[in-house]
Amino acid sequence: MAGRAGHDSTRRGALIVVEGLDRAGKSSQCEKLQDYLSEQGHTVKYIRFPDRTTPIGKLIDSYLRGSTDQEDHSIHLLFSANRWEVAKSIQEDIANGITIIVDRYSYSGAVYSAAKANPTLSLEWAWQPEIGLPRPDICLFLSISAEEAAKRGGFGAERYENEAMQTRVRELFRTLFERQEDVSIIDAGEVSGRCFQGYSSCCFGVCRASGRDWTVEDIGTPGQLVPAANYNIIII
Repeated sequence: MAGRAGHDSTRRGALIVVEGLDRAGKSSQCEKLQDYLSEQGHTVKYIRFPDRTTPIGKLIDSYLRGSTDQEDHSIHLLFSANRWEVAKSIQEDIANGITIIVDRYSYSGAVYSAAKANPTLSLEWAWQPEIGLPRPDICLFLSISAEEAAKRGGFGAERYENEAMQTRVRELFRTLFERQEDVSIIDAGEVSGRCFQGYSSCCFGVCRASGRDWTVEDIGTPGQLVPAANYNIIII
């Protein structure tokens, strides 16, 4: 998917991903970031995964609400297919100068499936279907403990919302991020005020930089799931 896509006169948009445990505050921070970047003159679109409006998304929604069951590998591939459904439109929007803010992406897809501790569904296996999707310019991870997440309103409403699962998910996020670049870890308990100013300014810089660089890379194997040589986690 990499390349100029024939839009020489248009600055490309950025792909910004927001990740975190359930109830970490991702949606509210995505909305704040969308407002901030719009005020700075960027055209911004906010999307979230899973997209529960598509036929695949409706199957996922039924699973997450506990209405139906799915085999672990099957539901994992449905989550990935849900991202692939809109990969082309994401690429086209970015090529047309639109910055995309995404609430959950491939990172969640891989770690939530691997956290089930199914011996045949490793983090490495879970990552494979993500290879080839548009690669984010930056990922913001809202860091919160499973214990703190469990205290927040609405926790427990969906299948994965229990402390044991969330603890495993948090550990696997850390494992995955040790093999990724361009990840900013943010204290989800301190996301107002100065902290928001810090990471929003960081995203503004990413948008400006991406506009000068037409290369939109694809997701690959993250350092072949060994620590990357230029591992770069920024703690704000």
